[in-house]
Amino acid sequence: MKSPTAARPGYSAAVPDIPTAAALRPALFLDRDGVLNEDKGYVYRWADFRWIAGARETVAAFNRAGWLVIVVTNQSGVGRGYYREADVHALHAQMAQDLAKVGGRIDAFYHAPHHPDAPMDAYRHPDPPDRKPNPGMILRALSDWPIDKAASILVGDKPSDLEAALRAGVRGVLFPGGDLAVFLAAEALLPAPEVG
Repeated sequence: MKSPTAARPGYSAAVPDIPTAAALRPALFLDRDGVLNEDKGYVYRWADFRWIAGARETVAAFNRAGWLVIVVTNQSGVGRGYYREADVHALHAQMAQDLAKVGGRIDAFYHAPHHPDAPMDAYRHPDPPDRKPNPGMILRALSDWPIDKAASILVGDKPSDLEAALRAGVRGVLFPGGDLAVFLAAEALLPAPEVG
């Protein structure tokens, strides 16, 4: 297994070096807008970013339980020319810094900047393999990280998130809004902290 690199398009990592013989771990895949942060449409500046209630606590709880936490987010605003990939990376870096304050960590961020109608040639694709409902981002993460796919879940707020999870062979859970930690606890999905 090769370690992913932060320089690869559509990818950034908080922990870029992975032991090649690492034991498999479950992963919590999270959509971003509408699950981690309020979806105000094309959020790319920290000044416009607002955490969903319970989101930071959820990330920290899964970290403590030994899970990988991976964000998979469509970011067609890049392809549409509303903002740059550098803006996506900068926002993700700010998210990582803020999460660290509560003991949380995102192991990797994957984003899909392409769109079928993108005015920029570099980002136009008739059916972008990474753009949900296609499973490309999840499949890349499964290839990059030592993930126990059968034990993993994806939490999204749209049917396209669940379809991507299904097509990647990962259990999908639809988040209806509200407090993310309360929702996952009610669904009996919050893990117990890792012992030892």
